[in-house]
Amino acid sequence: MNEKPERLALKTDAFDYILPDELIAQSPAEPRESCRLLVLNRLDNSIEHKRFTDVLDYLMPGDLLVVNDTKVLPARLVGQKVAGEGAAEVLLLHRLPERDTNDPAQQHWEALVKPGRRLKPGSKIDFDGITAEVMDWSSEQGKGQRILKLEALGFASVNDALQQLGTLPLPPYIKDYRGDTSLYQTVYARKQNSAAAPTAGLHFTEELLEKAQRKGCTLTRVCLEIGLDTFRKVEEEYIADHKMHSEAYTIPDEAVRAIQATKERGGRVIAVGTTVVRTLESAAGAEGGLAPTNRSRTNLYITPGYTFKVVDALITNFHTPRSTLLMLVAAFAGYDAMMEAYRQALEERYRLLSFGDAMLIV
Repeated sequence: MNEKPERLALKTDAFDYILPDELIAQSPAEPRESCRLLVLNRLDNSIEHKRFTDVLDYLMPGDLLVVNDTKVLPARLVGQKVAGEGAAEVLLLHRLPERDTNDPAQQHWEALVKPGRRLKPGSKIDFDGITAEVMDWSSEQGKGQRILKLEALGFASVNDALQQLGTLPLPPYIKDYRGDTSLYQTVYARKQNSAAAPTAGLHFTEELLEKAQRKGCTLTRVCLEIGLDTFRKVEEEYIADHKMHSEAYTIPDEAVRAIQATKERGGRVIAVGTTVVRTLESAAGAEGGLAPTNRSRTNLYITPGYTFKVVDALITNFHTPRSTLLMLVAAFAGYDAMMEAYRQALEERYRLLSFGDAMLIV
């Protein structure tokens, strides 16, 4: 674990660490901003232990906070197989509008299905208000993914049906949370199109954002529709062999203008979450320039050695071992600095993962 990745030829084992079950946060901090904050300074690799409200001390006039305003869809459906026995479960990953007609009562989705081996093309599932037909294998068929056609029955649209019949798909390591599910949504969430939350933003309140703006910081929004890779560990021996799942992202005109203005005045672009990093870096040109984009797709895989073109600072949570998110953070912070930050977080008993504490890397 202490060996540098260049000596390991970027083996996945270099991004492993022992994560005690008792440090996996099973409920969010209440109030949101009361969680802990580890601050890592890349200039001298110094580490400070703070509270999230202290993030204001590290923001400067002219800085730009970039947030992902995606909203978690009630994307988990539990029903019964048609013409067969037994329950079936679906987790909607991302919509495929290119396959749709103009009928709002029908939509196509890529989804994770259980039991995967029994739900072949032609199979149907009844969710008592939505019927799902398996249309095809997805490119990830070995992992239980399928292309589904959803048809709403008794509802004006599939979206209306999902609001009534679906449930919020909390990460699999959160075992029995029965609290307020709105705490798994950011306060600035708008577009309901993700299978998971952009968790770095869960710590912000409207009041905290207003205080940041009163300090002279500005805020802009992008959107990346978060899919399956948020939950997936890298299984390959070498990280270069991992295939990144693609996700849709949108960068509006106003975000491009805000980023350009920030760079011109010498301010910092601060990404609130790894999803914002992937969004901005996916759209960056060779010189760091951005162009607006509407629902493009990215499979950008950021690992140590990557040259960042847009992002100057990062707010993030603590991530699972062997994950692509951990590799992204290592690329941004530096491998040794990141591993030392995680060592201290574990020693100080930080609460980790989606409902856990935060890290600021400046």
